[in-house]
Amino acid sequence: MVERSDPPRYVSDSAGAPPVPPPGGYRGARRALLGQVPVGVVERAPTKEARDETWFPAENRVSSPSSLALRPRSTTPDGSATGPKRSLLGWVALGAVIAFAIVMLILLAVGNADAFFGATMLVLQLVVVGLVVAALATRGGRTLGAAALTVALVLNVGTLGALTAVRVAATGSYAGHKTDKQKLWEAYPGIKDKDPNRFLTQQSLEQLQTIADETMTDIRTRLTAEYGFTWVKVSDAQDRPERNGYGGESMLVRYASPVWATTQPVTGYAHKLEVMRTIDAIIAQHGWRGMIAFNDPASGVDPSVIPKMYGGATPQTQVDWEWFSDEQPDPGWFYATMTDLANDASGQYRASREQTSQRTGEPLEGLQLAVVGRYMLSASKVDAFKKALSKYP
Repeated sequence: MVERSDPPRYVSDSAGAPPVPPPGGYRGARRALLGQVPVGVVERAPTKEARDETWFPAENRVSSPSSLALRPRSTTPDGSATGPKRSLLGWVALGAVIAFAIVMLILLAVGNADAFFGATMLVLQLVVVGLVVAALATRGGRTLGAAALTVALVLNVGTLGALTAVRVAATGSYAGHKTDKQKLWEAYPGIKDKDPNRFLTQQSLEQLQTIADETMTDIRTRLTAEYGFTWVKVSDAQDRPERNGYGGESMLVRYASPVWATTQPVTGYAHKLEVMRTIDAIIAQHGWRGMIAFNDPASGVDPSVIPKMYGGATPQTQVDWEWFSDEQPDPGWFYATMTDLANDASGQYRASREQTSQRTGEPLEGLQLAVVGRYMLSASKVDAFKKALSKYP
């Protein structure tokens, strides 16, 4: 019996010989065997192991048959593998962007807004942009150029310059860019275009505070006795510096007394008039002038704005009442306001009052009392005010 052997590895007309190489030979095989076979010697077909080593070096082989397609590798003249090279232009572009960003961050820290919009910074920004574009145009510098472009889009003259301008405007830190004259007037203790002697002769801050407390104490006592009102303090006294008109703060303050409110609503036109007239009689005893009803068309206020401000064209239909008095020539202003949500047909005022009440804790409706003083000078600062004025003509 003739034993049957395994099928031949190669099937062709040449009785088991491997296929004929393409014209010029296999590139890898030709490079590996060139110069190694003497002239005239018949070349034997390479074994399977030799072919595998030629086409798939050991370090590139994979265990999975499905991964036989390998990417070509770049080689140096001596045959060693190399990776993609980073061009010098890419590094230069990235370094320039980072250095330029550091300079701008320093300017941001010191608040020098003017430098961002000077010719020097704009020229440097254009140079940096040119380097980034040039790096992106080269194959080796494209990756570094993309990184440089990302940094430049976030940190540039436009973004950091705008941020610096907003910061300087919010803090008023222009000191490094002002003349000596501007700095002098920025510290002016009074108010622009107002006679400073007026603040020395008028009522002092402490005097207004005393009058305000006494006036509102008497009002609360009288209204409680006559109408049964109970009271709650809505806010504490506050004072803040007045701006002097030259970019700085004066030595004068705006004073706001504690605000007192009734816990009961005040309704009915006749009842409201009675309460307001009682208040008018009490404040007259403390030197205040007769009150003016801003919500009344007869007060001289533009009739077209009264419905928008007070919720109705006439006091009988209005949600809000506002009565006012002052102490001319002294700077104190007295306010008595009423809110009556029974006249709120649309519900708009109630919604607004509910939001305010949630924020401040004050009653939704009722009577409120407050005193405000503008351009008030404390008695403790009179000497300092006079000394500061001596620097100015």
